[in-house]
Amino acid sequence: MVDAHILTAVLIMSVANFITRVIPFIFFTHKEPPAFLLFIEKSFPPIIMTILIFYTLSNIDFKNELYGLKEFSAIFVTAFLHIKFNNYLVSICLGTLFYMGLTQFL
Repeated sequence: MVDAHILTAVLIMSVANFITRVIPFIFFTHKEPPAFLLFIEKSFPPIIMTILIFYTLSNIDFKNELYGLKEFSAIFVTAFLHIKFNNYLVSICLGTLFYMGLTQFL
């Protein structure tokens, strides 16, 4: 019985994922997308980076003598990656991986 529930949940999630991937191609194949979608497409990566910076800075431990070193080094690495590659995906993913590595190993 539990396996049937898991299988049903996986199938429903797969169909929902497929539908969300197909809808833009159905609606916007022959015409230009609306202005609000173009705005979201243009402004979403900087918004994500800003949220990640605030998330990083919210967990600073001021009791440690090196407070903020991990956080500010991760922000520096992310900024360097973005300046070097000018690619939001690379800078967000590698900066997040660098920060998570620092928090796990230091």
